[in-house]
Amino acid sequence: MGGKIMELLKKLTQASAPSGAEDDVREIIKKEAEGKYDEAVTDPLGNLMLIKRGSAENKKKIMAAAHMDEIGVIAKYTDENGFVRFDALGGLDTRYLPGRRVLFTNGAYGVIGCEEKEFKDKPSLDKLYIDTCGKKVNTGDAAVFCGSFEERDGIVVSKALDNRAGCYILLKALEKLNGKNEVCLAFTVQEEVGLRGAGPAAYSYEPDYAIAVDVTDTGDTPNAPVAEVRLGSGAAVKIMDRSVLCDAQLRNFMMETAKRNNIPYQAEIMSDGGTDAGRIHVTRAGIKTGGISVPVRYIHSPSETASVSDINNCIELLAATLNEL
Repeated sequence: MGGKIMELLKKLTQASAPSGAEDDVREIIKKEAEGKYDEAVTDPLGNLMLIKRGSAENKKKIMAAAHMDEIGVIAKYTDENGFVRFDALGGLDTRYLPGRRVLFTNGAYGVIGCEEKEFKDKPSLDKLYIDTCGKKVNTGDAAVFCGSFEERDGIVVSKALDNRAGCYILLKALEKLNGKNEVCLAFTVQEEVGLRGAGPAAYSYEPDYAIAVDVTDTGDTPNAPVAEVRLGSGAAVKIMDRSVLCDAQLRNFMMETAKRNNIPYQAEIMSDGGTDAGRIHVTRAGIKTGGISVPVRYIHSPSETASVSDINNCIELLAATLNEL
């Protein structure tokens, strides 16, 4: 995996798309997918749905969803000394914020500082500020964390692999569809602030089955919570997270599909956090929903770390499931 393929993943991760401002990523996706779908719909929230019609007499309607937004911060006000006070967009561990660089959607760069020089517990957000060195930032301006894209020896490190890796997987799976089923690729908004886009997307499309594609924590680093998922051990088939118990029939089908196609996979139970699956499965009268996840270390940091082989296996498993279901 390299060259042009890595350039697409790099382009996706390096775009800025805090929750509620996913426009840049949406445009990259539309351009990359041009000519590969039958219908494109952008709803009032900003969800992008690319629909590929199916030709089978008994075709199913399947939605695969990946969120476009990334964690970030939003300016609340500028204090009397010119420093920007902010709130969180998504789940932030404030222990790791001091010294981090951020990029606002208006082009301003800043560095996060802390009023406390030493702290035993997590500093509260009201003790943190952003120093933009005088660059104007308005209330409501959002920012993302700076984190360059690096790839070597089969490992990628970048900001926003959560969840541009999922967007990338959907785009590559689109190229592998066999035309049997009708497939809707839903690139959703505002997942990081409460799974807000996926519900309306699923309500609108009304699929028979849905698969949320996202990232998941690993259990293979020092002091990590006990978990079966390991970096480099294959696509993670979701059993549950804090937002969903995945449909057993669909989950088992995905595991059997992986075995039939010799795709490495591992079972996933994510004890903390949720995914778009949590909102999709309770939409309308309920939707049979599963999940495919990329194992990622250091989620919600500027240095999220993933295995190229795991990403490739997620592409293969998603495409096979969409084609064979």
